[in-house]
Amino acid sequence: MSEYHTPVLLKESVEALIVNPSGTYADATFGGGGHSAAILSRLDGSGRLLAFDRDEDAIRNNPISDSRLTLIRNNFRFIRNFVLYEGFTDGIDGVIADLGVSSHQFDTAARGFSFRFDADLDMRMSSASETRAADILNRYGQEQIENILKLYGEVENSRKIASLICRYRLGKEIRTTGDLYEAIATALPRQAEHKFLAKIYQALRMEVNQEMKSLEKFLEGAAAVLKPGGRLVVITYHSLEDRMVKNFIKAGNIGGEAEKDIYGRTDVPLKAVNRKPVLPSEEEIASNTRARSAKLRIAEKI
Repeated sequence: MSEYHTPVLLKESVEALIVNPSGTYADATFGGGGHSAAILSRLDGSGRLLAFDRDEDAIRNNPISDSRLTLIRNNFRFIRNFVLYEGFTDGIDGVIADLGVSSHQFDTAARGFSFRFDADLDMRMSSASETRAADILNRYGQEQIENILKLYGEVENSRKIASLICRYRLGKEIRTTGDLYEAIATALPRQAEHKFLAKIYQALRMEVNQEMKSLEKFLEGAAAVLKPGGRLVVITYHSLEDRMVKNFIKAGNIGGEAEKDIYGRTDVPLKAVNRKPVLPSEEEIASNTRARSAKLRIAEKI
């Protein structure tokens, strides 16, 4: 499992999740199976675990052989549908999601997730998806690209970057990580080039995989399938994700304002267990640098 992906905040997240060792749980982001294995180790013989991943590599590299585990190759946005399909009409006891990209995805050059390799700009979590990062860079209008960089990557000079991309593609399609670097090289800050590129790649990945829309649908579905007292545990890695999760826990929607009925009553499905997010320890960050931006939020179904 560690070769595929090192799970972040493993002990803290699983301890927060398990409220009933005989219960049924869902790991919405199976990845390398690290969180799933830890969950199964805490469940008794009656416990069940549904695990989701749309990445065929994750399904193919599943390291767990356990009859209590049901592995589902699909987007976690459909969690409600599959919980019902699997027969848990009364709900489940907990849902966990680690929203980070797996180490395996970053470290596999052909996936195009990292600027460390000269590779095709793919970035799809699932080969079933049609749109690649290269398609966005070559087909989207300048304003669309600017908005993606600004919203999903918080890229400071997104207008300049979008302009350079559109100018470059007039002479040559942007197909590889090398092409993208060549297109925007003049706008990269020399003292923080890697950090700047990471923001751009994050923005493209989130657009390719429609991550924010999937996260919104997942949160709605997770809240719907939890039993009263059941736990929602989510690990985020950047401010936009964390704000969405925080707002949903607070108000039942990603906007953060609870909706009221005609009598002024609200119907918020969750309550926060931790007012402030749980952060990784210095020791964990030292051993796994990808944990440095992680935040863990825990909520309970009312």
